[in-house]
Amino acid sequence: MTSEPSTVDTPLKKLVGEKTAKALAGHLDLHTAGDLIYHFPRRYDERGEHTDIRSLDVGEQVTVLAQVQRTAVRPMRQRRGNLLEVTVGDGSGGVLTCTFFGNQAWRERELRPGRWGLFAGKVTEFRGKRQLNGPEYVLLGEGGDGEAAANEEVEEFAGALIPVYPAAAAVPTWVIARCVRVVLDTFTPPDDPLPAALRTTRNLVGIGAALREIHRPSSKEALYRARRRLKWDEAFAVQLTLAQRKHRAAAWPARARPARPGGLLDAFDARLPYELTPGQQVVGREIAADLATAHPMHRLLQGEVGSGKTVVALRAMLQVVDAGGQAALLAPTEVLAAQHHRGIRELLGPLGTAGELGAAPDATRVELVTGSLGAAARRRALAEVAEGRAGIVLGTHALLYEGVDFADLGLVVVDEQHRFGVEQRDALRAKAEQPPHVLVMTATPIPRTVAMTVYGDLETSTLSQLPQGRSPIASHVVPAAEKPAFLDRAWRRLREEVGKGHQAYVVCPRIGEGPVSDEEAPREDDNGRRPPLAVTEVAPLLADGPLHGLRIGVLHGRLPADEKDAVMRAYAAGDLDVLVATTVVEVGVNVPNATVMIVLDADRFGVSQLHQLRGRVGRGSAAGLCLLVTEAAEGSSARERLDAVASTTDGFKLAELDLEQRREGDVLGASQSGRRSHLRLLSLLRDTELIRDARAEAIELVEEDPELARHPALAASVAALVDEERAEYLEKG
Repeated sequence: MTSEPSTVDTPLKKLVGEKTAKALAGHLDLHTAGDLIYHFPRRYDERGEHTDIRSLDVGEQVTVLAQVQRTAVRPMRQRRGNLLEVTVGDGSGGVLTCTFFGNQAWRERELRPGRWGLFAGKVTEFRGKRQLNGPEYVLLGEGGDGEAAANEEVEEFAGALIPVYPAAAAVPTWVIARCVRVVLDTFTPPDDPLPAALRTTRNLVGIGAALREIHRPSSKEALYRARRRLKWDEAFAVQLTLAQRKHRAAAWPARARPARPGGLLDAFDARLPYELTPGQQVVGREIAADLATAHPMHRLLQGEVGSGKTVVALRAMLQVVDAGGQAALLAPTEVLAAQHHRGIRELLGPLGTAGELGAAPDATRVELVTGSLGAAARRRALAEVAEGRAGIVLGTHALLYEGVDFADLGLVVVDEQHRFGVEQRDALRAKAEQPPHVLVMTATPIPRTVAMTVYGDLETSTLSQLPQGRSPIASHVVPAAEKPAFLDRAWRRLREEVGKGHQAYVVCPRIGEGPVSDEEAPREDDNGRRPPLAVTEVAPLLADGPLHGLRIGVLHGRLPADEKDAVMRAYAAGDLDVLVATTVVEVGVNVPNATVMIVLDADRFGVSQLHQLRGRVGRGSAAGLCLLVTEAAEGSSARERLDAVASTTDGFKLAELDLEQRREGDVLGASQSGRRSHLRLLSLLRDTELIRDARAEAIELVEEDPELARHPALAASVAALVDEERAEYLEKG
């Protein structure tokens, strides 16, 4: 260890010793002084404001500030020795039982009633009581046996603000706090990246003070100022990246694709059997104007399930075809790609069957290109695309493979963009001589702050109206563990709907044996729960049990493409009563006769997924019913999430809820890149005003200095906070 000045790049082993540095690296991915200094506390405890133990979830890794209430020793039944049970409370009425195995009389003497301490471990449940098994702990004040060294550091904060860090079982929060203290004793902060004028205008403290106060706050006011400054750094880095990319994109050339009177688009509008909603008309005009310019369109089209996004996108594709170009629609699954192919062919009728009997004079061709096409069909389809006869090309990521060449790619439509990686979108865009126009569609409503932060370099259009004829959807939570009779009633309700001539979905989080795919929930469960229910296991149980006698089909992503297509065709034709499936049916599947959906292990799905799934029913004249089956306990966060989904069909409200439930970094693609999130403090939900201010400052600065050449420290800070991979993710198309 060294007493020499340290910087953000100093290896931790020089500062805290090799053993501790190895633990920090192995368990928390912290390697340098900078990594540790930017590993901010997740919260702060103080004696007057204790953690509410009642709010803890089973399976959660926690650190709580609590007081020992009583201890008890009893013999263990299964093995020799005694079990020490220590009951701790936080003053709010919540209690936890800390259990220690083996003969540990010294612990009983140390953990005396009245002592306060920090207790860290995973919350489990035994006979209805929450507990921590063998937790790590540090006692505050008086110095407990064996913990004296750690107590010295923690005692500095006792009675004031005690930082509680994101920790691991092998590296508890007080070890991290001790390491931070060691680093801060020699730490030389980096040059302040924010321009001095901006710091003055926005009343922001310097970077050195912010980094010290966030770890060892001298007061609540100082902590607030430190957090505000560090949030600014995060928001400003993201907004500068977006502003730079938007500035560069504005200079790109693109081929204008203006509307052509009397062309395919006009013919399509004339044969539509219904009138476009006012929203579709407005958005259609916005997109048409974008396509007519000599710069590439970058537009996000968001709208609720069933709001008519596909028709809007098809009209844009026809405008490009009228202007001599081709349009490609990228779908996340083969099921959805095939569904789009059938739906668009049906909508176009003779306008989409060029070269076939009965085709309209100006007709184009609609081709489907997927990875499972046979050799002969693939050769034919690729020739149609390469020679320009196919004006509209639909497919999965197979469109990105070498050998799929376009004659003149003018528009890329990406459906449900959150399913695609950046590299895939870039590969498709690279198939055009000039950057094509890009339309990104999502049925997941996006909160305003997310649109401003993540989609900040796209123009946004929203379809808020639903077409006429859509039916209401009722949603209910079915607590299977507490009330098994409710689950029995759910199956009877499904049979009632089938008896009326309708159809049903049963959705499971997992396919079955074999490798886990993108459409599945994780198989392993850290909370000690059973594995998620699987399609291949549930379908035969239903066929032999509550759904005996009904025509049941199975659909998941591991089926061969022709089998998937056959199942979907049979279901759409009414030849199947029930479809047992994974989230492969989440988007795009349109069977108006389906009226009921039962989602098993619903707590294993995200809010947006459940909202999307629910949109598969109620698509016809009959009302829809969605039953969310769960074993999550009443009062748990998982159950509250399901109750919220059941309480509203407002996608924007649910999007806000989804944002609350998720780690902020996931929004910026950390889950795609597999790296630790670079948004450590900024909340897209709570920091709307700060993000808006940072956006305004970023736009102004980039207009004056597009490459930040006059602000090298700021440019380096942006590069550190928003690495190139994440910067590309932010581009969205």
